[in-house]
Amino acid sequence: MPSGPVTLADVARAADVSLATASRVLNGSVRTVGPVLREQVLAAAAELGYRPNPAAQAMARGASDLVGLVVPDITDPWDAEVAAGVLEVAREMGLLVSVVSTGHDPELELEHVSSMRNHRARAVVLAGSRTSGRDVGRRLAAEVEGFELAGGRVAVLGQRTLGTDTLLLENRPSAKALAASLVEQGFERFHVLAGPKELVTARDRVAGFKDGTAGGRKSRLGEVVNGALSREGGYEAALELAASVDLRGSCVLAVSDTVAVGALAALRERKLKVPQDVALAGFDDLPVGRETTPALTTVALPLRDLGRRLADLALGPLPEDDGVRVERVPGEVVHRASTKRRR
Repeated sequence: MPSGPVTLADVARAADVSLATASRVLNGSVRTVGPVLREQVLAAAAELGYRPNPAAQAMARGASDLVGLVVPDITDPWDAEVAAGVLEVAREMGLLVSVVSTGHDPELELEHVSSMRNHRARAVVLAGSRTSGRDVGRRLAAEVEGFELAGGRVAVLGQRTLGTDTLLLENRPSAKALAASLVEQGFERFHVLAGPKELVTARDRVAGFKDGTAGGRKSRLGEVVNGALSREGGYEAALELAASVDLRGSCVLAVSDTVAVGALAALRERKLKVPQDVALAGFDDLPVGRETTPALTTVALPLRDLGRRLADLALGPLPEDDGVRVERVPGEVVHRASTKRRR
């Protein structure tokens, strides 16, 4: 029995559930909890003599039909595809969606979660890679916990760092599989357009490229050039790469199709033909990569379906076991004309 006033955290520990679940049961949230867990929480609260906080009850019961969606760059085809999936599900449920494009600024992401909490939103979907900054990560995790304690739901696409339901992209294994498949095709010299240093997704993919190229007896990884995660970033990084090394006969691996498309323009400007002079591969299987000439070899991810699943995690029924759901999403290597070897 706690020595001081009984808190919601005491009840959660006694019932062996999360703080968010205890809050939903005792504060009357519109998010339903299964009967087994509900009984556990009520029994623990009765045994401990817990008295709910009226202000917390009012906040939880007053949740709106608003859903927050946070993406790094809504003009990026990757983010647009994921957002489309989220919007489809929200529309089917008659919910309103507030979309924020952060420009890869983690502070704006944090601000939006806080704003959605103040507006008593039903759920928040975070559809973007985490950054390597530990301080902002801790603050975002605390804000997410507060949002869930107030009765909200959060789902994340990216890395498992926030302690909430997550779709975990298997970036490193998928990038390794892509690079290894190109080694098997006979490529020996590789270079990487790596995206931003601080972006965890980009770093994981670069690590996978290194893993995959290390598996060949003669293959080796050469230059790694960082840049913005955009067409312009790919264009500038590819120009920098072409100015520093002879790319003829090598394969350039880009951390996204968007970066690869920008690189393709730069290679053409340098009179380098793809794939005759240099091979090029991307990641994500965006429409722009399929429609360009030559079509890009890539790693396919079901982006719109991922958006729909994110919305299901944030808005659908809660699991009976109260566990945080982490679903791994592997990519599929797709070979196209941009890496075709001359016979």
